Amino acid sequence: MSSQTPIVIVRPGVDNVAVAVRALDAGQRIVREDIELDVALLEDVPAGHLFTLREIPAGQSIVEYGQPIGVSRGCRAGQWLTPGRIEDRLPDVAHLPCSAVVDVEPLPADQIPTFEGFRRPDGRVGTRNYVLVCPTSMCSSHHAVRIAELTASAPCFANKYPHVDGVIAIPHDKGCGCSDGDNIRGLARTLANMVDHPNVAAAIVIDLGCEKTNLEVFWAIAGGPVRPESKPIETISIQDVGGTEAAIRRGLEVMPKLLDHAEALRRTACSAADLVLATECGGSDGFSGISANPALGCCADLLVRCGGSVILSEVTEICGAEQLLTSRCRTPELADRVLGFSRWFEDLAGKFGQSANMNPSPGNKAGGLINIFQKSLGAVAKAGTTPVEDVLDCAEKVRAKGLTLMQSPGNDPESLGCMIPAGATVCGFTTGRGTTLGNAICPVIKIASNTPMYEHMTADMDVNAGTIVDGAETVEQVGRRIFDLMLAVAGGKRTASERLGHREFQVWAFDRISL
Repeated sequence: MSSQTPIVIVRPGVDNVAVAVRALDAGQRIVREDIELDVALLEDVPAGHLFTLREIPAGQSIVEYGQPIGVSRGCRAGQWLTPGRIEDRLPDVAHLPCSAVVDVEPLPADQIPTFEGFRRPDGRVGTRNYVLVCPTSMCSSHHAVRIAELTASAPCFANKYPHVDGVIAIPHDKGCGCSDGDNIRGLARTLANMVDHPNVAAAIVIDLGCEKTNLEVFWAIAGGPVRPESKPIETISIQDVGGTEAAIRRGLEVMPKLLDHAEALRRTACSAADLVLATECGGSDGFSGISANPALGCCADLLVRCGGSVILSEVTEICGAEQLLTSRCRTPELADRVLGFSRWFEDLAGKFGQSANMNPSPGNKAGGLINIFQKSLGAVAKAGTTPVEDVLDCAEKVRAKGLTLMQSPGNDPESLGCMIPAGATVCGFTTGRGTTLGNAICPVIKIASNTPMYEHMTADMDVNAGTIVDGAETVEQVGRRIFDLMLAVAGGKRTASERLGHREFQVWAFDRISL
């Protein structure tokens, strides 16, 4: 695509709509000799939005990414595709489980790059070296925050512990005053896996004492404390030690031992195969699925070829794209589980009188995304093209090399709050509108889908994938840039969200109908 091309057709010859690269004016002719396209626009089309390439009679599918995104209400050639011109429903789409599985060609061992990471006693590799203060409930969250703040703000902290990336608390609003069952199990699994995360060198776990997730219950549900030989863990029970001041004082008393342990650790050369990449998108726009997401997908494919692991989550954003994932599942059982995720979400939304198409936000729509089906087809591109090797519930530890699909919501902090406890050690986060959040313990690489937003929010962004839309780079070239940056970040280079102090953490835990 040349830099003068004002449109993008994702699948030329198949798609009957195109994306406007910049705002287009009514009366402008769009000519592409390579596909025999010559259409005059009937009205203005905003940048990032779709317009029709030819007449699409009522009842026929509107197609982008080579897949249906809805049904036409009757469109003329050259019209801006507005919500009133599309029915948000799909024709029956054939599911062919395992039909598109193509084995990955691994890179030769001497071509697999390395990075400087923290090799843990259990063999996993961290990209950061944190001491974590983990509250088991909202009742101990304040105390965890104060212990972390007072430690990190001590005048001698930075000089005495230069190899410790920080002391981080993960306050949350869960753990009591809620129903039993999935609420409690999901929270315990999430928090225990944060404590056990390879980016965490040592930790304090603190409870109030009487809550549903007190230490005894917490460890029982989580399968027992983290093995002491893996990392030092201290526990504090607020009611037992005598209240807020005593609990904070106790945390400060045990902290030096944990910091000394973390400070003694050093980065060593580790293989890219040791990385676990979380893929996330937030504040998506009409360019996300044609620039940032496929570029991150190229990075994901490269990592899988190195022997690494990749996670795709956000079940709310596979609606309309299920067939692309089920066809790549390694086994029919995995494909069934993917469809189960999708049915679960539709059933849950129906219980509240809602639909999957309520997912796109006002910003998504202003940026050119017309419905959930279009959004999903662009969203799944960020996980690349390799086979789906495993399908997990939220925050379950990743157990397979290659691509894993994980149950999670579409809310960005909660989605990250599922993938990072699962073991993700670095995250690629694409955005079109300009999402700024990071994560408490995992570096988050921000990838802009378009150049204007990147230039407007440069301090929050790490990569400009808008060069793909501009015609300056290919998807593969940007994907390689993301991959190289991922290795540098894994080796200690700080991301924009880290430099700006973003430490977001949110737990996804609520009663869920059976999958």
